[in-house]
Amino acid sequence: MNNLAGILKAELGRQARKAARLETQGLKKASTRHRADIASLKRQIGQLEQNVAKLEKLLAKHTPAEKPATPKVAVRFGAKSLRKLRQRLDLSAATLAGILGVSGQTIYNWETGKTRPTEDQIAKIVILRGMSKAEVQARLEQSS
Repeated sequence: MNNLAGILKAELGRQARKAARLETQGLKKASTRHRADIASLKRQIGQLEQNVAKLEKLLAKHTPAEKPATPKVAVRFGAKSLRKLRQRLDLSAATLAGILGVSGQTIYNWETGKTRPTEDQIAKIVILRGMSKAEVQARLEQSS
């Protein structure tokens, strides 16, 4: 009887190993396939990262560098001085407005002191202060 029990036990063990091997064989194949897919994706990521680095270098090479920050110079603005500038350059409020990129009403408000121009607009006014009447007229003729 011992011999029969031993043979039965060995056969059951063999059948159990065979069933377990059949069950795990599909998982092993899937695991191998997933590992191959992961390796492929890692290669693709590496290639894409290299491409991004190359494009960033090209972009940096062809993009102009930002202008260094220039220190702000305090510029005084006065309503009367704007009116005198406009009269000195022989410009109408509408023409000056066109040069500065604002409306004629805005020029009126600046000259009456109701509002003040922005820093960008003051910078444009400063440029106009340095120009002669002939230079302004020549630029107006070029732009029209």
